[in-house]
Amino acid sequence: MSKILFVLTGVDHWTLADGTRHSTGYWAEEAVAPYQRFRAEGHEIVVATPGGVVPTVDRGSLAPEVNGGQEAADETARALDAMTELKNPVSLADVDLDDYDAVFYPGGHGPMEDLAVDAVSGRLLVDALDSGKPLGVVCHGPAALLAATREDGTNAFAGYRIAAFTDAEETQAGLAGKAKWLLQSRLVEAGVHVDAGEPWAPHVVVDRNVVTGQNPASSAPLAAELLKKLS
Repeated sequence: MSKILFVLTGVDHWTLADGTRHSTGYWAEEAVAPYQRFRAEGHEIVVATPGGVVPTVDRGSLAPEVNGGQEAADETARALDAMTELKNPVSLADVDLDDYDAVFYPGGHGPMEDLAVDAVSGRLLVDALDSGKPLGVVCHGPAALLAATREDGTNAFAGYRIAAFTDAEETQAGLAGKAKWLLQSRLVEAGVHVDAGEPWAPHVVVDRNVVTGQNPASSAPLAAELLKKLS
């Protein structure tokens, strides 16, 4: 059995370009699908957030229209409620990477607000990358990679191929024009190679020990690839 660290956003909003707050948090499917895959294989999950705050789910991610209907939405909500680890997170600052066999970052717009500029998370990501341990990141979770800088100021993931929520998807979601910055564009500026698949379709990229997914639909396939690295 392996021990997997889930790093989640600690905020309940994303500040837009005009200063207004867009209610958000983490995206339900991106936490639930991998959690269920990992637990089914007997792995232990520990949740960490900045400051150890209980993470907030994006209410939009519990809507029937993004879950394939009301029945599936109710099932997602029940699954979240059963994830006791979400209710008892540890503080990111107290995490010792040596205690874990893999690290996973779900998305939601929350990471655009906090993890994108969180130095503690950034250092954890650099250490996870250099350790060779499996590292999974999905959707807007790659915003956290922006804080993963080395002492010389370069991004530790520069030159890596990853998948992340694309500018096209942000545009189709109606938020691109309101955002201070767009994830795909900012990652490219940092020297990261973003491999963009079709909008909303599952798309997973594996580069060395880094496994990334483009959008919520990529969460379960990403988990399957991460499990291969733990076997």
